[in-house]
Amino acid sequence: MSEPHVTLDTQSLNPVEQKLQGPLEDQLSSALQAATAKIQQHYAGESVDQVTSMLLEQARAGLHPDIAAGFNPDHEQLRHVAEEIVSRAH
Repeated sequence: MSEPHVTLDTQSLNPVEQKLQGPLEDQLSSALQAATAKIQQHYAGESVDQVTSMLLEQARAGLHPDIAAGFNPDHEQLRHVAEEIVSRAH
């Protein structure tokens, strides 16, 4: 599985966020990658929906609270990562 990467929609960012887009994407991607690795290691038969929720929860836990509060990844893309975790375990 390739490591998940977060890409922010430039159109939805304010000017300050646009200036910080690269570092912010790196931080969000790193948190999601760490969450993915942790969940893969501890996967114990949870459903895709459960893994999707766990991914979001774990990724947010790895972020500063202010950044975590604004981190709302595309649900379908997050679910795709969860599906890969589940399918690799079987």
